[in-house]
Amino acid sequence: MIATGKETWLRPIAGVVLALVVSIAWAAPASAQLKVDGNADPVTVEADNGIEWVSDQKMYIARGNAKATRGAISVAGETLTALYRETDSNETEIYRLEALGGVIIASPERTAYGERAVYDLDQAVAVVLGENPRMVTAEQTITATESLEYWEKRRIAVARGNAEASQEDREIRADVLTAFFEPKRDGSLEVVRMDAIGGVVITTPREVARGDEGVYNVRKGIATLSGNVRITRGETQLNGALAEVNFKTGISRLLSSGPSTSKSGQRVRGLFTPKKKTKRE
Repeated sequence: MIATGKETWLRPIAGVVLALVVSIAWAAPASAQLKVDGNADPVTVEADNGIEWVSDQKMYIARGNAKATRGAISVAGETLTALYRETDSNETEIYRLEALGGVIIASPERTAYGERAVYDLDQAVAVVLGENPRMVTAEQTITATESLEYWEKRRIAVARGNAEASQEDREIRADVLTAFFEPKRDGSLEVVRMDAIGGVVITTPREVARGDEGVYNVRKGIATLSGNVRITRGETQLNGALAEVNFKTGISRLLSSGPSTSKSGQRVRGLFTPKKKTKRE
């Protein structure tokens, strides 16, 4: 039997893989799979158009519907670059993943989407970039225009640039939004708090509340705003230093920053516009 060009090409690749103690299995003529066991949890990389090994730069490049999986977390994109290093035991260990084009980072509790992404396996930190990156959980959708970060060990997500979090009939917007996760009884994670910084806007069906900073207690359904606070409902506007918006009861409370006689205190001020009476014909 005469060897084809493709079979001749596969032989040297198989020899290189054995020398690196890394196994590459060709599942189909146009697809490839790479498994690296040097990490605490093995990393599996697969792609439709094959995997390229760049030994002098210590990287693998997977092309065409590429996907890397480590435990319950996966990183997918049109192109995936895996940077590796050699351990003390002479094994190969992937420490960084870079994805490009239609990026999806998925875990049981959340899924992030973007055009570019970097996942640091050492720090367990994922950064999603590109136009309008977003993260979807069971209860919230978080979007941004600059970047989205998720820190697995610290259980926090950070959205930067026109950040917005939406849930049911409410929205929170700010320059930077930080979401804090905690485990539930079943072991899954949920957002319990959001910190908002810069140009904070909270929108409900009843009103719009604005401030410089804000903290949203997700479990209680209460958001606290501070700094140049304004609450607008129709043509009525309340101004103050602090405000508490209760999403569950629909009640908003405007508070002063202290006693009105103190120099640091700020009085609460309201502007109420009565409805004009229409003339009867």
